[in-house]
Amino acid sequence: MRLMAQLAMVMNLDKCIGCHTCSVTCKQAWTNRGGVEYAWFNNVETRPGQGYPRRYEDQEQWKGGWERTARGRLRLRAGGRFRKLLSLFANPDLPRIDDYYEPWTYEYRTLLEAPLGDDIPVARPKSQITGEPTQPRWGPNWDDDLGGSTEHGTADPVLAKIGEKVKMEFEQTFMFYLPRICEHCLNPSCVASCPSGAMYKRAEDGIVLVDQDACRGWRMCVTGCPYKKVYFNHKTGKAEKCTFCYPRLEAGEPTVCAETCVGRLRYIGVLLYDADKVLEAASVENDHDLYPAQLGVFCDPHDPEVVKEAERVGIPHDWITAAQRSPVHDLISRYKVALPLRPEYRTMPMVWYIPPLSPVVDAVAQSGFDGEDSQNLFGAIDSLRIPVEYLAELFTAGDPEPVEASLRKMAAMRSYMRAVNLGDTPDASIAEAVGLTEQELKAMYRLLALAKYDERYVIPTAGVGRAHELESIATGCSLDTDGGPGMGGSPSSSNGNGSVDLFTWDGKGRPDGLFRTTEGAKR
Repeated sequence: MRLMAQLAMVMNLDKCIGCHTCSVTCKQAWTNRGGVEYAWFNNVETRPGQGYPRRYEDQEQWKGGWERTARGRLRLRAGGRFRKLLSLFANPDLPRIDDYYEPWTYEYRTLLEAPLGDDIPVARPKSQITGEPTQPRWGPNWDDDLGGSTEHGTADPVLAKIGEKVKMEFEQTFMFYLPRICEHCLNPSCVASCPSGAMYKRAEDGIVLVDQDACRGWRMCVTGCPYKKVYFNHKTGKAEKCTFCYPRLEAGEPTVCAETCVGRLRYIGVLLYDADKVLEAASVENDHDLYPAQLGVFCDPHDPEVVKEAERVGIPHDWITAAQRSPVHDLISRYKVALPLRPEYRTMPMVWYIPPLSPVVDAVAQSGFDGEDSQNLFGAIDSLRIPVEYLAELFTAGDPEPVEASLRKMAAMRSYMRAVNLGDTPDASIAEAVGLTEQELKAMYRLLALAKYDERYVIPTAGVGRAHELESIATGCSLDTDGGPGMGGSPSSSNGNGSVDLFTWDGKGRPDGLFRTTEGAKR
């Protein structure tokens, strides 16, 4: 056993309202500068839909992730060293700017400075890349309005496999939101694809980062990432990606996207895993076995032998304690309601999702039956507008059983807790039907519905003692300048009209720069 610790995230899709607050705050903190106008480290996709960049899940075209050879070994889908050498200066497997979108702004000055006249001034769209007038034709969530239509919805790579299962008539369609960040995988294909060794996975917390000094801009990492969460800064010639807001985590604070999430659907915690099992789990023959194989990689933080081994290899006590309190561990390994995104890429992703349940209740209620009754809910899971097969393609490589099990547990929790909240005697058989005890069902309800801030974000406190030192590093590092992630700047030097320091903001009060102020106004 080679025990290691990894920070991970779980998102409850049943609570996402698609407000994009996470995307906006992430944009403000990390990519609000030249060269990465088109990049969204965090984006929220509408499903069904093509995603961002368009059809990024079609690995036959983009060659991302790993594939298993006939000998049972893993190789990069984009090819090995020889193929990379041949395509070093002309990589054919890169998304174009049109696959993302050409970022634009508007000629606001025309509105503000137009002289008084009979004609109403118009702010035309202008490309942020060329500065020339443009006409927007695609965006980071163009599917938001068109995801359920036959014009764009059928271009969803998932629907290409199960299109006949989904009804695309307007009155019967359904959509849900899928927030995405870098998966910070246990077996990252982007790291393996980098010829210069600039991409690396931190041993202390598992966060995947890019060494800006070592990056040579080959862009093989963009091809290698099957989730297309590595971006090329055309201004600096460097690769950039989601950093899991490591300056905040080092100071004991959650990521910006989690901190500002309106629906409180994100959970951050520590998972202990056996690094020696990662390759074996990623190399299983059947794609349906990838999800249980990854579950087998994780270790029980309450097991005395695991704790003893963690102490032996030097994992800090705070990390072990955090792993024992981790909401991520409970949702993934204890209750088994969270599932990985596209495990068939064999990267062992570490951002997991609880599939949405809400449409089941609505579907049952519209049929005239009690939408919260457990028996009605269990029977309706197989007849979703977005069928279980669609969710299975996203989260379990096409295997519907884990998705059905997750949805049944969510339905059981909802039905059981309704009886509790109404003062009725809850039916103990509801918990037994999904393989849980009544205590576990109540604990799962508390975590998913009532959890407080420090229950949703259990982040090791080893760095809190150095918080002020880390804060100074975070706001004054070389990546805070134009051309690197951040641009946070020192809050003390802000005049109220500059950047917002979201790296170390604890969510309390009003940070400098969030709102424009006039000279002499109270702040």
